[in-house]
Amino acid sequence: MLNIEKEKNGNEVQYRLEGRLDMNQAMTLENELKEDLETADKLIFDLKDLIYISSAGLRIMLFAHKSMMQKGGMVIRNVTPEVQQIFDITCFSDLLNIE
Repeated sequence: MLNIEKEKNGNEVQYRLEGRLDMNQAMTLENELKEDLETADKLIFDLKDLIYISSAGLRIMLFAHKSMMQKGGMVIRNVTPEVQQIFDITCFSDLLNIE
């Protein structure tokens, strides 16, 4: 199960993800992101309560990162050790802006 909370502040959008971002939940997040990727200047993901991310979730993070590179960028904050390990193993920690 994935809980998605979204907060807009002008052209900045923050997503707080809680639970598991797996193949079943990835489509939900992707649908949420579609409009924001077109209109937002900055995208922030707060992952302090995300316990798992699958390859489908990684694909969405990479897609969002590439979409936001030409704008104000994308930041990932408060990554749990479990998710950080997945980012490290897949070398996503080298690609993404993780604070």
